[in-house]
Amino acid sequence: MENKKVWYVTGASKGLGLTLVKELLEQGYRVAATSRCKNALVEAVGSSDDFLPLEVDLGSEASIASSLQAAQTLFGRIDVVVNNAGYGIGGAIEELSNEEIALNFDINVFAPIRVIQKVMPYLRAQRSGHIINISSIAGFAGVTGWAAYAAAKAAVTALSEVMAQDVESLGIKVTAVCPGALKTQFLSSESLVLSGNKIDDYQDVHSSHERYLAMDGKQIGDPKKVAEVLVQLVENPHPPVFLYLGSDAWGRAAAKATHLCDQLDIWKNVSYSTTTAAVPVPQSSFHPSY
Repeated sequence: MENKKVWYVTGASKGLGLTLVKELLEQGYRVAATSRCKNALVEAVGSSDDFLPLEVDLGSEASIASSLQAAQTLFGRIDVVVNNAGYGIGGAIEELSNEEIALNFDINVFAPIRVIQKVMPYLRAQRSGHIINISSIAGFAGVTGWAAYAAAKAAVTALSEVMAQDVESLGIKVTAVCPGALKTQFLSSESLVLSGNKIDDYQDVHSSHERYLAMDGKQIGDPKKVAEVLVQLVENPHPPVFLYLGSDAWGRAAAKATHLCDQLDIWKNVSYSTTTAAVPVPQSSFHPSY
C-alpha cells in the first residue's frame, strides 16, 4: 500500500467529504482530512495509521499551511487535494446582506484558493498532483433563488478551467467536479443558509426554495458512487477538466450547452458587427481536450 496516493480533503466531517474519506481508507489510500472540529472528524471516521484528522480554519492561511505541512511530514507527500468544504446560500440578491454573500464566497471560493496557494509548492516540487475542486451544476446552469451560490460555484469552475492550463506543463491536473443533488445534509440547516429578509415580490424565489427544501433526503445522487468516481478519476491518466456527476447535472448541463449554442447562432451577426472588417476573426484558444 506504500505506493497509494496521499489525499488531502477539506470539509470531511459530513456529507460527500466524509463519504470520500471512508471510501479512500477502505481502498488503502492515506488520507489527511480537515474539519472545523477534529473530534467530530475522529468520531465519524475512527483512528488509523493511514488517517490524519486535522482541525483547520479554512479562513486562515496559517492554519491551512500548518495542516499541509503536517500531512507532508507524516506521509512524505501530497498527491490529491479535494477542495470540498462549502455550503449553500439562497435568496434574491436584494434579500441577502453583503456580509452573508461575502462569507459564502469566503468559504466556497477563497478557501479553495488559499488551499491551492499553500499546496502548490509541494506539487510543483513533485512535478505531479491532482487538484479536485468540488463545484456544482449550479455554477454552469443556475436556477431561480440561488444567484449568490451559483456565482460562487461559477467562480470555482472558471478558476479550475484556467488553472488546469496554467499547471499542465508542471505535470499537475485540475478538475472541477460539478455534481447534481446528492443525498447528503446539503439541504439541511447544517449546510444551507436562506435569507431571513423575505421580500414579498420575490414569490418565484421563495417557491424555488420550498421545492428544493422538499427534496431533502430524497435527492437522487449517491455520495458513495461519487466518491468511487473520484478515486477512478485520479487514477485516470487523462482526467477531464469538467466532470458533471448525476443524471440531473448532465441533463441541466446539456440543456444549457444547447441554449448557449442557439444564442450564439441567433446573435452571431451582432457579435461580428463590432469587429473591424480588416481584422481577421481570431481562432479560439480554447483547449480542445477541455
